[in-house]
Amino acid sequence: MFYRFGAVRILLAVVAALGLAGCGQKQADGASAQAAAPPARVTVLSVKPETVILVDELPGRVAAFRTAEIRPQVGGILEKRLFEQGAEVKAGQAMFQINSDVFKAEVASAAAVLERVEAGLVRAQGKFDRAKQLVPTNAISREAFDGTVADLAQAKANVAEARATLQRKNLDLAFATVRAPIAGRTGQALASEGALASVASTSPLAIIQQIDRVYVDVRQPATQIDVIREAARSGQLDDASKVPVAILAASGKAYPVTGRALFSDISVDPGTGNVTVRVEVQNPDRLLLPGMYVRARMPRGVKHNALLVPQEAVLRDPAGTPQLVIVDDHKRASRRVVGLGEIVERRYIVTAGLKAGETVVVKGQDRVKTDAVVETVPFAAPAPATD
Repeated sequence: MFYRFGAVRILLAVVAALGLAGCGQKQADGASAQAAAPPARVTVLSVKPETVILVDELPGRVAAFRTAEIRPQVGGILEKRLFEQGAEVKAGQAMFQINSDVFKAEVASAAAVLERVEAGLVRAQGKFDRAKQLVPTNAISREAFDGTVADLAQAKANVAEARATLQRKNLDLAFATVRAPIAGRTGQALASEGALASVASTSPLAIIQQIDRVYVDVRQPATQIDVIREAARSGQLDDASKVPVAILAASGKAYPVTGRALFSDISVDPGTGNVTVRVEVQNPDRLLLPGMYVRARMPRGVKHNALLVPQEAVLRDPAGTPQLVIVDDHKRASRRVVGLGEIVERRYIVTAGLKAGETVVVKGQDRVKTDAVVETVPFAAPAPATD
């Protein structure tokens, strides 16, 4: 009995020793695995000072650069429409033809009158020349000579009047062909063949809009104009009119055009106190049409030596405080509270807590522990956004 009890004790001791040896081996293996774990791989960016243009994105409406109403200068029946509705026309191109028979007859009548008075002028000139030769010998009375002088002057006046009348009748004949005063795109014809064209009519025959360049009328608070002017005076914005203005569709997609702000062309809405600034935009492909709603990125200042980091580089603690993960020269990472300004092209302007030349983690910072050594990969900036 005693022998069996002793054997059991020996067996338990052996098992316990083996268990302790196994635990020790596992702990050693774990420590070895931890020591062999590679450093976290992160994408980093070396921050450099930049000069950035500060902009405001504001709503606006497209307006034609020039608009012309096609109106007749003489009255008559419209015989023909000479343009394609919605097409581009050139300045001086024929748009409508008014019946010209009456005007042709009036031109012929005025020409006949001119010929008659010119004949009268020849006759009066001859009488004057003969009378003038008789004056030295007193072969003609003074009264008769004065009569030839008056007749000659009257004949010259009649010729001048007849020529002016003929010129006017020729203009009326030319006006029977209604022409485009400007180059641009036509809208719908507002009068058809057979209609009576009247000079006194309040309705135009058609409308032409020049849209190879357009205006975008942008509304913004009057106080913002003061900010822009102050920035210009202080040198932060050398010349706002030279800074390109990006034009975006209502969806946010940018048009392949840029404009320039005409700060000399500003109007104030007395009801709201807002100001309307005109932006002139080159529009060769006619992408912007009058009446379209767009958004414009208006310049309001320039910030020099700005430090910018991508939005995805910013972490926030439970209280919402922004932080960045900074990597030092020894590849050790640490978190740092920073101050953030506005967003420019998907990047934050860092206003405090960061110095030029420091390295910021852009991707993978959530896997990094404080004072941990990291493996860095340079950050490749994405292409500029077009929307």
